[in-house]
Amino acid sequence: MELLEKQYFQVVEFLRSAKRVLVITGAGVSAESGLPTYRGITGLYNQTTTEDGYRIETALSGPMFQRDPKITWKYIAQIEESCRGKRFNRAHEIISEMEGYFNNVLVLTQNIDGFHHQAGSSNVIDIHGDVHDLICAECDYTNRVENYQGMDIPPYCPSCQKVLRPNVVLFEEILPYEKLQRLDQEFRKGFDVYFSIGTTSVFPYIAQPMLDAKRKRVPTVEINPSETEISGYVDVKIEEKAGEALDQIWKLFQGSITNS
Repeated sequence: MELLEKQYFQVVEFLRSAKRVLVITGAGVSAESGLPTYRGITGLYNQTTTEDGYRIETALSGPMFQRDPKITWKYIAQIEESCRGKRFNRAHEIISEMEGYFNNVLVLTQNIDGFHHQAGSSNVIDIHGDVHDLICAECDYTNRVENYQGMDIPPYCPSCQKVLRPNVVLFEEILPYEKLQRLDQEFRKGFDVYFSIGTTSVFPYIAQPMLDAKRKRVPTVEINPSETEISGYVDVKIEEKAGEALDQIWKLFQGSITNS
């Protein structure tokens, strides 16, 4: 039996005895829907600086938004436009379908595209927010938009006329307390299998759950064509794209249930 097939069957065995499943996802999952990353082969910002002379991490930072929100909004709008018209893919669908087979499936995602919600997942912690949710920092105005088409950039609050912002975590900003609190509550309950899919795991709060699971000898699975910060620690490392790997695993899992 080839190595890849053995890996798939091993993951199926993990799932057959699981009740609670954690799925951590990153840009690699949404890239299969045609969404670009910030940098890399399909990156929007592969140059050292943007046309305004800033690194993209500076342009999309909290301090820049405070100082010159027009700059931040300019690049947020570019990112939104590049994602417009795209939709969730098979990987998102399978993660959603898992909810029908396990007691709990928690999705912890770094992505701000909202695809997990759109695909039907009901238990999602979008730790970096959602680009379609607009908020006002001065008053309690909120609004959800399908896209930014026809919207003034930057948009202004209809209640207090201050500049709105997308409800996302910009560079140099802290993660939202309420989401961290919810995540901590879920971790206290524990999970029976941990997945890391399409993320390089460079952020400690993305890598740490996988490392903690490994320390506790709870099964861990990474699906990523590239080597990442956690590749040397997980029980199963599948070097395939998310949709392809999950589709094979899910077919085998459903077949094992039917035949049991």
